[in-house]
Amino acid sequence: MIRTLQLILKHPTYRSIAICFMTLNILFGTWAIYIPTLKNKLKIDEGELGIAVLFLGIGTFCMLIFAPKIIRFLHAGRSLTITMYLFFVSFIIPFVAPNYGTLCLGLFLVGVFSGLMDISMNTLVTQLEKSDNVHIMSANHGFFSLGGMISAGIGTLFMPMVSLPFWHMAVVVLVMVLVNTPNLKHFYHLKSEEVEESSFDLKLFKPLFLVIVVGFFVMSGEGAIVDWGALYLEKIAKADLNHVGYGYTFFSLFMAFGRFFGDGISQKLGSKKVILYGCLIAVLGFGLILYKIPWVAISGFGMVGLGFSAVVPELFRLGGKTPNIDAAQGISLIAGSGFIGFLIGPVLLGFLAKTWDLSISFWALLGFTVISFVAALGLKVRK
Repeated sequence: MIRTLQLILKHPTYRSIAICFMTLNILFGTWAIYIPTLKNKLKIDEGELGIAVLFLGIGTFCMLIFAPKIIRFLHAGRSLTITMYLFFVSFIIPFVAPNYGTLCLGLFLVGVFSGLMDISMNTLVTQLEKSDNVHIMSANHGFFSLGGMISAGIGTLFMPMVSLPFWHMAVVVLVMVLVNTPNLKHFYHLKSEEVEESSFDLKLFKPLFLVIVVGFFVMSGEGAIVDWGALYLEKIAKADLNHVGYGYTFFSLFMAFGRFFGDGISQKLGSKKVILYGCLIAVLGFGLILYKIPWVAISGFGMVGLGFSAVVPELFRLGGKTPNIDAAQGISLIAGSGFIGFLIGPVLLGFLAKTWDLSISFWALLGFTVISFVAALGLKVRK
C-alpha cells in the first residue's frame, strides 16, 4: 500500500487523476447525507425517490453508449476536464429543486456527467497502467472511497450548523473547483488511443457476462448504501438524525482502507479469490446491518465497505485479461455497466421500501451479494 500511495502522491499526473476520483465521490457523499432532508423538503415517498434516482441511471446509460464517441472526439484528458466542471454545476440542481420534476431533471444531468467522468477517469488510469507499467487502479478507487468518507464524515459533523443543504453543496463545489483547477495541466492533454479507436459493442457482453453480473450487483449495493443508508439508519435502526451519515462514513473508510491494500493482496491471492472473499465479508456485514441496532448497523456498513473494496478494481483487471477482447474496450464496458448498477440498483430498493420497508430492501442487498459470490465462482482467470 505504502509503495503505491507514494507512487501516486509523488507523480503529478497520477496524483491529479486520483484527486478527480476523490472529487467524484465527495459530491456523491454530500448528496448521500442530505437525501432524508431533501426527501422531506419535497414531500416525496421512497417510491418517488427511487424513480428520481432512476433518472440518474438513465443518464449514465446514455454515457455507456456515447462515452467512447465523446472521448474519441475530445480525447480522454479533455473529456475528464470538461465533464468534471459540468458535473459540478449539475449537482447543484437537486439541492435547489423547487419541485419533483426539477429534481428528476437535475439527477438525469448528474447521471450523464458523472457517468462520462467515471469512464474518462478509468480510461486514463487504464492507459497509464499500460504505458507506464504500473498498478494503480485499486488505489485510485481507494481515493474514490476516501472522498465519500471525507464528505460524509465532515458533512455529518456540520449538518446541525447548516440551515440550507444548498449552501453546504455550494461550498463543497467551490472547494473542489479550487482543488482541481491547478491540476488540469497534468492530464488535460492525455489521450488513450485504444479506447478512442474503440466503440460500444453489444457482442462484448457474452464473454464478459459473469464479470458484468458481479460488477452490477456489487455496485448496486454500493449505490444503495449511498442513497438509502442514511434513511435505513433513521427509519429502521432508529439512529439519531445527526448520526445517520456515519453509516456511509464507515462504509467509505473501510472501502478506502481495503482498496489501498488491494493491489498488493491481489498479487498474492489473485483476482478471483479477492472477489470471493470480499463477497463473503460483505454478506457478514449485511447481517450486522439487518440486526437493526444503530452502532451495530454502522459497523456492518464498515464491514460491507471492506468486503466490496477490492471487487470492482479486480473486475477491471479481469476485463483486461479476457481472451479475444481488447483490454480497453472490456474495461470501458465494465466501468459503464458497473456505474449503471451503482445508480439503478437503488431504484429497485425504492420500490421495495415503498411496498414493504427498508429492511426488506437490505435483505435484497444481501441477496445481491450472494448472487455476486455465486457468479464469481464461475469466473475464469487468465494468468
